[in-house]
Amino acid sequence: MRNETETNTDRTFTVTYSVPWCVCEVNPLKAYCLYVKFVDGTQGFVDLSHFISSENAGVFTALRDPQLFKSVYINHGAVTWPGELDLAPDTMYDVIKDKGEYILT
Repeated sequence: MRNETETNTDRTFTVTYSVPWCVCEVNPLKAYCLYVKFVDGTQGFVDLSHFISSENAGVFTALRDPQLFKSVYINHGAVTWPGELDLAPDTMYDVIKDKGEYILT
C-alpha cells in the first residue's frame, strides 16, 4: 500500500549517442515535410511528399493519412511512426548536412 506522504521520484535521464546522425528532435510540417535536428546540432528538412504519393511507397502509403504522419516520434535516434515505419537516420544526416534538405523520391 502506498504511503500518502511519499514523494514522486524524478526519473529524468539523458541518453548520450556516440554517432552524430542520431535524431534528437523531429516536428511534422505541412505538405508531408519534417523538421529534424541531430545530436551534433545539424538540422534541416525532410520532404516525403513525392515519395508518399508515389506508387513505390509500399508500406509508407499509410503516411498519406495526415493524422498518422503527424504522430511521428523518435525511437533510438530514428524518425519513426506507429506501425514500425522509420527512416534511416544516417542517410538523412549525410544529405541534410550537405544540402540542408532530404527529398525522398
